[in-house]
Amino acid sequence: MRISRRSDVSPFIVMDVMEAARQRELAGHSVIHMEVGQPGTGAPAGAIAHLAAQMAGDPLGYTVALGRPDLRERIARLYQDWYGLDISPERIVVTAGSSAGFLLAFSMLFDAGDRVAVGEPGYPSYRNILSALSLEPVGIQTRAENRFQPSPAEVAATPDIAGFLVASPANPTGTMLGRDQLAGLIEHCAARDIAFISDEIYHGLHYGDRAVSALEISDDVVVINSFSKYFSMTGWRIGWMVVPESHVRQVERLAQNMFICAPHASQITALAAMDCQAELSENLEVYRTNRELMLRGLPKAGFDRIAPPDGAFYVYADVSDLTDDSQKLAREILLGAGVSVTPGLDFDPLRGGRSLRFSYARSTDDIVEGLERLRVFMAARE
Repeated sequence: MRISRRSDVSPFIVMDVMEAARQRELAGHSVIHMEVGQPGTGAPAGAIAHLAAQMAGDPLGYTVALGRPDLRERIARLYQDWYGLDISPERIVVTAGSSAGFLLAFSMLFDAGDRVAVGEPGYPSYRNILSALSLEPVGIQTRAENRFQPSPAEVAATPDIAGFLVASPANPTGTMLGRDQLAGLIEHCAARDIAFISDEIYHGLHYGDRAVSALEISDDVVVINSFSKYFSMTGWRIGWMVVPESHVRQVERLAQNMFICAPHASQITALAAMDCQAELSENLEVYRTNRELMLRGLPKAGFDRIAPPDGAFYVYADVSDLTDDSQKLAREILLGAGVSVTPGLDFDPLRGGRSLRFSYARSTDDIVEGLERLRVFMAARE
């Protein structure tokens, strides 16, 4: 049977790395997981208890395509609590994870063949989803001196783009855009009629100043967020997007046809998770401790060229002094140290052969053990 050209997308390398790590574990080897951006904790206990109670008397059928009204109202209240913003619940669309949000946003905003700019290094699925939708991803090579965040000048030098996507905190670097930097990007895009999409999936996970939402600067943007990271609900596949009022009906029709609705059980759990603040704060403190351990321990293992992360739970390291083949080095580390890390090629097709991403989303004990394994392995490798 035939296969479409647009389905010929690059693999999501971190998923291949996860499978290689799983195979090592099946063979009886111990593996410390620093490859995947997945919290070591599950959904808040209070949220799971709430779902169990609801399931006793609710068949959990379809919801409306935009999501349960009470969940949309609670998400709107989050914007008041976190940013002091009065966002209408009518502008909020509950999605099957941020991935569904990107599918909906790209389908709503762009036509086949449109060019959409993304910063590199960046989350690989941006490029791959765009390609699968017959759109053209355009990489902007960000610079270390800008902490791997794009600048208005770099966007200005990118011709004929219909859209631009940023992430702050970013994956894989964990760096953030300040208010002035974010405003400069939004204003530049508005002047050129470029649709602006802000990936805010790591908001809530910051270790100094909080992240700035694009909605603090403009309503004429699309914001995508998720319960996966801060709320520790990766496998529940539940997220949301905020769109301009003029776009609500458009995205609703797409959601009705593409997804019908986000998983109902996940919507109920997400609603309760937003009120489990004590547990969520404890998780953040674990990440804060892990971050400090990584910033001290990675240089001792020879990984000292890093942009210290402002948020998320990643460290992105320049390993050009060690290799120009990050996939090979990651494989050596897995086999020799029993630590699974992600090669930079996942995030930067041009320069990623000289970088690695380390995740510190797991338990502190795992981070301590992983750093010691890295230190011993890299010392023996010299």
